[in-house]
Amino acid sequence: MPTKYIIVTGGVLSGLGKGIAAASIGHLLSSRLRIVPIKCDGYLNVDPGTMNPYEHGEVFVLDDGGEVDMDFGHYERFLGVTCKSKWNLTMGKVFDMIRQKERRGDYLGKTVQYIPHVTDLIKNHIFEISREESAELIIVEIGGTVGDIENELFLESVRQMKEDVGRGNIAYVHLTYVPIPYGVNEQKSKPTQQSVNLLKQRGIFPDVIVGRCSRFLSQKVRTKISNFCDVDPEAVVTGLDVEDIYEIPLIFEQEGLPAILHKKLNIYSPPDMTKWRKWIDNLRNPTREITIAMCGKYTRLEDSYASIIESFNHCSAHLSCKINLKLVETSDLKDTSFLDGVDGVVVPGGFGQRGTEGKISVIRAVREKNIPFLGLCLGLQLAVIEFGRNACGLDRANSTEIDPNTPHPVIDILPEQIGVSEKGGTMRLGAYRAVLKQGSLVHSLYQAGEVTERHRHRYEVNPRYHRVIEEKGMVFSGLSKDGRLVEFIELPGHRFFVATQAHPELKSRMEAPAPLFYGFVKACMR
Repeated sequence: MPTKYIIVTGGVLSGLGKGIAAASIGHLLSSRLRIVPIKCDGYLNVDPGTMNPYEHGEVFVLDDGGEVDMDFGHYERFLGVTCKSKWNLTMGKVFDMIRQKERRGDYLGKTVQYIPHVTDLIKNHIFEISREESAELIIVEIGGTVGDIENELFLESVRQMKEDVGRGNIAYVHLTYVPIPYGVNEQKSKPTQQSVNLLKQRGIFPDVIVGRCSRFLSQKVRTKISNFCDVDPEAVVTGLDVEDIYEIPLIFEQEGLPAILHKKLNIYSPPDMTKWRKWIDNLRNPTREITIAMCGKYTRLEDSYASIIESFNHCSAHLSCKINLKLVETSDLKDTSFLDGVDGVVVPGGFGQRGTEGKISVIRAVREKNIPFLGLCLGLQLAVIEFGRNACGLDRANSTEIDPNTPHPVIDILPEQIGVSEKGGTMRLGAYRAVLKQGSLVHSLYQAGEVTERHRHRYEVNPRYHRVIEEKGMVFSGLSKDGRLVEFIELPGHRFFVATQAHPELKSRMEAPAPLFYGFVKACMR
């Protein structure tokens, strides 16, 4: 069977959920097909690693150390695949590869142009991934909105692909917006018509139109979109606003999308949503309820902590427990009175000085009040700083990232990071193995002696302070293979006080919640 391709584009406005739509389509077709997702982003950054979370949302880190778009989190969680950094193609990467090829002499004697050289490189990159992964279905999401200047070359490339692979082996899915204006109470198709018209001007004629709307599309508006946009009426489907993104595959299945794509691509890979429905039912009808405070400094944009939020959703689905997530901004935190109304606290990762003292005061309070605590990356470092100051008597203990002049640098820069001047892709990135201490809480949560989690950091617990910290009762329950890097810490006798230098939220799945999150939520429920 030749490789099949589904191209997902978006129109009208950004943020409609193309990544979730692409991941949901992949989930519905994954029972019998080897699927590979590819994301094409129009920005000139090589990757999102140097972007502010407010600007672009969370940076998702892969096993191979790639810093990629947060949509890869949806791909991994919905498809059950381990993605690779090569599958995220930014225009920054494209132009960098073009420049290297030109300097190398690959285009000797030719004038290098957008067409055919750039478009050929994009297509060849996609086809190369297909060959390398022996993919049966490639889902390509084109970032941005049709009409953006940034994604024009990607759109031209996927337009050309239908001649390369054959019209029967490629399907175009276009996500648009169907608003219901206030006071009118009627679904309006005009934005969709205009968006599809823009897409057609670029030579792409959609096979499926997904209309994002707060209600199921009426038969009237489906017929109107079908007539004006030249698609079959059954190929106009609803992308319903939902409380939980994991409902989207169920909506698409109800709308008949798998059958439409089966027919279009001459494939058959029927979904089995039995377990998925059970998990969704637990999310909709929980038997318990808790409140967890997440104390960070990017709380104005929930996308900054997307994987953490999803990890809690996975726990909710398995434990039938509603988790009310209370976002606490620590930059101007005055006191910790908010703890009176929470069942647990998570301190997520981050960079820089802003908000750190607020987080440290929260960690001290949860340690002394025996409130369940989970620290992630920077959360581990701040837990060690707090313990160093208030349990070990190390006055003004700190991280050299926060205070270069601290007399007790209990957190210091990794030796291999000293002298690194470039910011992009230079941290300790990707999957690293840790050896867990027998008899520790972490060991019992993972049920394993060694585990692999993903990392993204430049600083570590300073080996000079290992002994004094352990002597005062903090357990280093997971170390790197060479015994130098502290990967997990915990406090015995506490209801739940665990932190990791890693980002376990990046590997959490609906079918397999991250062990630390699962254990933390169970402790909060008790």
